[in-house]
Amino acid sequence: MSLAAQAEAFLEMLAAERGAAANTLRAYGRDLRDLESFADHAGTGAARADSGLLRDYMAGLARAGLSPRTQARRLSCLKQFYLFLTREGMRADNPAALLDAPRLPATLPRFLTEAEVDRLLGACDPPPDDGRRWLVARAALEILYASGLRISELLGLPRRALAGDSRMLLVRGKGGRERLVPLSVQARAAAEALAACDKPLRSPCLFPGRGGQRPLTRQGFDRILHDVALRAGLDPARLSPHVLRHSFATHMLARGADLRALQMLLGHADIATTQIYTHVLAERLRAVVETHHPLAGGRARAAAAAGEPGGEAGGGTWQDS
Repeated sequence: MSLAAQAEAFLEMLAAERGAAANTLRAYGRDLRDLESFADHAGTGAARADSGLLRDYMAGLARAGLSPRTQARRLSCLKQFYLFLTREGMRADNPAALLDAPRLPATLPRFLTEAEVDRLLGACDPPPDDGRRWLVARAALEILYASGLRISELLGLPRRALAGDSRMLLVRGKGGRERLVPLSVQARAAAEALAACDKPLRSPCLFPGRGGQRPLTRQGFDRILHDVALRAGLDPARLSPHVLRHSFATHMLARGADLRALQMLLGHADIATTQIYTHVLAERLRAVVETHHPLAGGRARAAAAAGEPGGEAGGGTWQDS
């Protein structure tokens, strides 16, 4: 069987059994075609590739300057593809099984402060002209921050999501997995105001795009978000739908939310993904200690030497051991 036929079967499996998104399917299709081109130049086909050829292919990606995250996605595609071939009996071995993943840089999620979120929401008050644009902004930001949705989940919400008096949203996330997320009173009111404005469109979408029959595009929402950031006095480069999702998670943990509950709200399949936010909090706690601890920076010792209150000579409770 040719690689094209094998790739088609693989992508059909991802769509049918795992509910893979269209963007994922397109990306994996491109990845497999790129591998096939590399294998053809090496004098073999990707369907017959061995581990040596795959290592050469991955090394070539690094030499070409592809980012570690792009390399990691390509490797994920290869591992899933060749595992599929072995399970379906199209290959006797899996040449990708022992390939090493590129080391990804340790980065912490970017998030806004609670005050900055308040400024964003306050910037959504609609002016007399083009009021609908700001109704979209208000409803989207309220839902994103109240529920931690991904942008694809938000823009994919149907209008019927507001049916009844429920304060919960049924969301279809990655892999077709469904979950319930809360809808705050403010978020529901903002969404209902937008729905009332859009009633003449008779759209099935809660966030309709042009024409009303299809959802607002990610690019269209990005332009709205850019304008809201400017109105709020924030750098638009700091703001994205995922930054709001990170802000939701970080603020929830800071106020005592349980990590397992947060995993369910965010729709993470693995709690290890959710644990990144504990590192964010650890950084914040470190900064708090460095700023406010009585021994930080030698301030307490200096106070003690001067006989000031709060130093060791002034009756402070912290002492060296």
